[in-house]
Amino acid sequence: MLVMKNLVSEQELLVQRNYSKKCEEILKNMFIDRQPVCYVHSYGCQGNVSDGEKIKGMLAKMGYGISDSAQGADLAIFNTCAIRENAQDRVFGNLGMLIHYKKSNPGMLIGLCGCMVQQEHVAKKIAKVFPGVNLIFGTHVIHKLPEFIYNILSEKRRICDIPDSDGVIVEGLPVVRESRIKASVPISFGCNNFCSYCIVPHVKGRERSRDFFSIYNEVKSLVDGGFKEIMLLGQNVNSYGNDLDGGVNFSYLLSKINDIDGDFRIRFMTSHPKDATAELIDTMASCGKICKHLHLPVQCGSDKILGLMNRKYNIEQYLKIVEYARKKIPNISLTSDIIVGFPGETYSDFKKTLNLIKSVKYSSLFMFIFSPRKGTAACSMSDPVASEEKVRWLRELIDCQNEISEEVHKSYVGRAQRVLFDGAFRADCGMITGRTDTNLVVNCKANGAKIGDFADVKIIRSSRMALEGELI
Repeated sequence: MLVMKNLVSEQELLVQRNYSKKCEEILKNMFIDRQPVCYVHSYGCQGNVSDGEKIKGMLAKMGYGISDSAQGADLAIFNTCAIRENAQDRVFGNLGMLIHYKKSNPGMLIGLCGCMVQQEHVAKKIAKVFPGVNLIFGTHVIHKLPEFIYNILSEKRRICDIPDSDGVIVEGLPVVRESRIKASVPISFGCNNFCSYCIVPHVKGRERSRDFFSIYNEVKSLVDGGFKEIMLLGQNVNSYGNDLDGGVNFSYLLSKINDIDGDFRIRFMTSHPKDATAELIDTMASCGKICKHLHLPVQCGSDKILGLMNRKYNIEQYLKIVEYARKKIPNISLTSDIIVGFPGETYSDFKKTLNLIKSVKYSSLFMFIFSPRKGTAACSMSDPVASEEKVRWLRELIDCQNEISEEVHKSYVGRAQRVLFDGAFRADCGMITGRTDTNLVVNCKANGAKIGDFADVKIIRSSRMALEGELI
């Protein structure tokens, strides 16, 4: 049996479960006539959303009901993101809203956790500027939430716990999932890549893979429970298993999950191009339950800027992956991330990015202006291009991608697609919405189809944002 040095022990988890029971007793005595309610909001990536589901799970075990509104909540927790400055600005803005709610409900507890507060300078600012915040805890101690809540309830003291760590793995935490159709399953945590612009390795710790059987059993349990789509999560899913013994890699994990009985499909993100192998593409091509969609962040079309970003690949290598993927999976959909205005980038470099997206023809892009993060290498790089110029570049990129997205979507008209319906589009008109295997949005008349159903749909119209179809 593999012993993982960064695995939180069962004894440590038992301590937290005991704290959870103590919290439940305290809350029963505090709230005699009603159940206390909590509000948890996660900013940023799907990994943060997954952490937020665990936070809700622990709070539910303590006796809290889950509310979808901070107003009137007895406990509110923001699970924060640090990837860009505007993500932090949103947290500070909404934190002011929580403080306002607390004035009318003095017993309300407020907590902040996640990547943003893992940065020491940010945590100190919050502690100083927002005395109404009762709890600040970092990314490596989420599992200690019952202990934190117990100490606040029993001792009425403020807690700030942000240990510096290479990271841990915690198995067996309770989960309150946001969907009964789709479920996210983390397969690894942290990152070893240290891209020069990225704060993630500094706040999430070093790369660490979950045990294969823990992942497999979790997915099987979800499928047996009726979930139709499983999203495997990692900062770099392609390097899954590099820190494990036994030769288990991401392609092997995918193939074994694909073999689980049931009508479901598999997605994953994010793939780092430097670790996207032919074996991965071959596995995607041969496994029927793996969606034919690959999110492959390129970040920039200039080799010079990729070098400054410490991305460890060049555009020629990237395009070889794209070419092989299109050869093995002709209908594959590709999406990506682009950073505009990285330090040292010129308009000539930016034009190479435009040429790249015209060549690859991504179905969609996540596009951002460079946001310096304190503690990263890029933060200290010379950045002479004015922000107004970067905004113009971004607008040009968005306009170009909109045309490409519209072209890609038009190619689906007249074709049949299998769609998983996951929500109402216009309930008043009987419209339902879902996604294709290639991750494109499809809206159509329900005509008896329900949320959670797979259905074959003929695409009859398209726009740059979505497809419109009719049930076959």
